[in-house]
Amino acid sequence: MSDSMLVFLRRRILSSALPLLAVVLGVFFLARLTGDPANLYLPLSATPEMRAEFAARNGFDQPVAVQFLDYLSQIVRLDFGESLRTAQPAAQAVLQAFPATLQLAGATMAIAIAAAVVVGSLAAYRPNSVADRFASLLSSASASVPDFWFAIMGVLVFAVTLNWLPTSGTDGMGAWVLPIATLLIRPFGVLVQVVRGSMVSALSAPYAKVARSKGAGERRVIFVHALRNAAAPALTVAGDLTVGLVNGAVVVETIFGWPGIGKLMIDSILQRDFAVLQAAVLLTAVTIFALNILIDACYALLDARVRQGVTT
Repeated sequence: MSDSMLVFLRRRILSSALPLLAVVLGVFFLARLTGDPANLYLPLSATPEMRAEFAARNGFDQPVAVQFLDYLSQIVRLDFGESLRTAQPAAQAVLQAFPATLQLAGATMAIAIAAAVVVGSLAAYRPNSVADRFASLLSSASASVPDFWFAIMGVLVFAVTLNWLPTSGTDGMGAWVLPIATLLIRPFGVLVQVVRGSMVSALSAPYAKVARSKGAGERRVIFVHALRNAAAPALTVAGDLTVGLVNGAVVVETIFGWPGIGKLMIDSILQRDFAVLQAAVLLTAVTIFALNILIDACYALLDARVRQGVTT
């Protein structure tokens, strides 16, 4: 790995430290605005002594600032506390739910990228044709449809009315259709526009003309020469959209009962399970920062100007 690449990665990692600390700080204090957990975990007839014992046992009897400093010291030791609801380690609950979110986001982006490359490339091959206009209309509509509206309509039409698909759960391939379709809409629409724009420029570039003059077929020119050079901006956008899927799966997972990190966050908020909520948000934030750094590193590998800009 070159020195410029190491400098680039070091700066990106250091620049992510402050936002990560802000996330930890924000979720810790905002979680406590949801109310006193004792109101949920103790009976209505609980005496003041029972409430005091509950607060002391869970550390809620200390000032909030002291609780936060204790929490930071626990993070350093990779101790995220215990769930108020299940009494199991908060990290265990989060690690059990997170793979479901990653699987859903990964499957969605794989389908979105493959479909967008095909549709965007075909649209760029003949600009302003009927196919190009249809692709533009389809991508614009896809990028504009709200996820929650499509999810609700999907449940109403395909699950309730037609009874073709289940409304929730993960059993069977049918349970994946509506969640993936809902998350797929916006990434597909955005990526088609990006791929189409990049491919139009790439297909008119000198290297594409040289490849044609040497006898290369149009399929090779499109999917080998042009697509390789148009990959950098599409990769950056795809990475950002992947981050958005991980971060924005809360609504979709809640609607479809998908047992991922988003549903776990909502359940933790409703149950005032502070330790699980804090661990879930922290793991999500770390994953998002790691994905952003990976995306930037891949972009720097594809475009030497990014690496050179680091050292100049």
